[in-house]
Amino acid sequence: MEHDAVAVIDFGGQYAHLIATKVRALGVLAEIRQPEDPIERFQSYQGIIISGSPSLSAFGEDADYTRAIYDLPVPILGFCFGHQEIAKHYGGQVIHGGREWGPADLQLVRPHPLFEGLGATERVWMSHFDSVTAVGPDFEELGYTLSGTAGERHGFAAIGSDRLRRYGFQFHPEVDDTVHGERMIANFVLGICGCRPTWTTSNYAAEIIDRVRTQVGDGRVFLLASGGVDSTVAARLLAEALGPDRLRLLHIDNGLMRQDESRQVLHNLAQMGLGAQTHFVDATDEFLTALAGVTDPETKRRHIGATFVTVFEREARRLGITDHLLGQGTIYPDTIETGGTRRADVIKTHHNRVPVIEDMIAAGRVVEPLAELYKVEVRRLGEALGLPPELVWRHPFPGPGLGIRLLCADGGEDTAALAPLGAAAAAIAAPYGLAAMPLPIRSVGVKADLRSYEHPLLLTGAGPWDQVVAAAGQIFQAVAGVNRCVWNLEPEAPPEIRPAAATVTRARLDLLRAADARVMDALRRHGLYEVIWQCPTVLVPLAAPGRGDEFVVIRPVLSERAMTAAPAELPPAVRAELRDALLALPGVWGVGLDVTSKPPGTIEWE
Repeated sequence: MEHDAVAVIDFGGQYAHLIATKVRALGVLAEIRQPEDPIERFQSYQGIIISGSPSLSAFGEDADYTRAIYDLPVPILGFCFGHQEIAKHYGGQVIHGGREWGPADLQLVRPHPLFEGLGATERVWMSHFDSVTAVGPDFEELGYTLSGTAGERHGFAAIGSDRLRRYGFQFHPEVDDTVHGERMIANFVLGICGCRPTWTTSNYAAEIIDRVRTQVGDGRVFLLASGGVDSTVAARLLAEALGPDRLRLLHIDNGLMRQDESRQVLHNLAQMGLGAQTHFVDATDEFLTALAGVTDPETKRRHIGATFVTVFEREARRLGITDHLLGQGTIYPDTIETGGTRRADVIKTHHNRVPVIEDMIAAGRVVEPLAELYKVEVRRLGEALGLPPELVWRHPFPGPGLGIRLLCADGGEDTAALAPLGAAAAAIAAPYGLAAMPLPIRSVGVKADLRSYEHPLLLTGAGPWDQVVAAAGQIFQAVAGVNRCVWNLEPEAPPEIRPAAATVTRARLDLLRAADARVMDALRRHGLYEVIWQCPTVLVPLAAPGRGDEFVVIRPVLSERAMTAAPAELPPAVRAELRDALLALPGVWGVGLDVTSKPPGTIEWE
């Protein structure tokens, strides 16, 4: 079936893919296009949206993209950087200044179809250093913003030319912080572009199946089945596309699984009718050998990914199916965070995007039916394919498993260098009734769509929750070098926390498995499992002298697409129960609740 479609031009980071998700949620197909794509790639669309950019400036440089898009007879809407580019192209002026960050109130100058159904004032979200200060002769100011405590006026926050059908928003309607951003996008896509909402998850499943059949031809596929949502939905799609006789599944116990995970995965695949096609191998010793002595997060991910391929290739030879293509349940965040597009910074390397996999992709040896979807779309697809809710809605579990929730370190962190950072954070935390202590370990984060590798901060105090989260937000804004805040679930912090040397070992993995099982059990018993999107349990090698060498962090988050996330509150009784249960584990001296949004902290700690 042919669908009306909108092109989203990707100028980097997460912006374009959030936009595409919002458009597809309207029932209109959105396709990501690169700025340098030839003009022929854009000629079939009913409209174009130009994304923001984390690294490009519309002031003082010319971005490299196909400007012939402005000659097409279709509506074009730009967000942030895209807004500035449209203003410049049609004779407007952009300056390096007028920075806005965070919430602002959009004041509409007059009613306009872009804002149909909305109020005269709308809460929007800003993130820009450059600003439009004048527009060309065909354009008008549709809205301005008031931001900051003084209500400073920033002009040309929304601009448009109805004759040219060219429009721009300085703000980001694709993020949830713009309260009615979805309605603004809908007004453009369904109203101004006139797109028909004919694209659905169900018919997209049929299109994926057709695409798989075209790629595979008469061949066969060997799928790495972790048992998570993504690989399970991929397995069902591949079975639908190729038939069970042309699909083989391999489940590898890499020693980094949750408690009793592999047994449950094999049971679930059998319930789907794929038991006879599934092969199982326990490669725990092989993975632990590959990870022995490794502390760097990126190196761990690369070793895990490379070992997966080694085991896959060996099992393929053993089974006599080396001619099969490799199947993976890769979804889009795996690609974007690994820097898989031209303008995406590497936030973390996913195990299914290590160099050996990239080489296989370049050679046409990899089948990834979900590579253009986000988690929420994969879940909807799973429902459309008839998978049971307990499989579709289980918490995401990363391909590298507990390997990236078991932090490692050489114990050599310079604690003295943390003193200025700690003093700055303490001054902000004190008015909230909290003490602040930087932790001598680093975790992966994301700031302005760029990777950060910085220190967590331990906040100690009675709360309440809202005050702890507010303090964390202030610290992230004001203190460089911090990308996480962890709320201490004990009333007092130890007088000293030292860096500890630790690597991936069977004993530490068993300890983390036990901790994770206790957290998951509590979430289910208290009816929180379905509310929380994901809840990693992290084992952090930090020593409190005389008390133990391990600190446990609970990381519950609320999210839909994994590109952004908010920390999820746990009720006081649950926090107390988990604290007591985890402190009873050998070597554990403390328990913390991660209160960090994404950004600046990624969902996983590595």
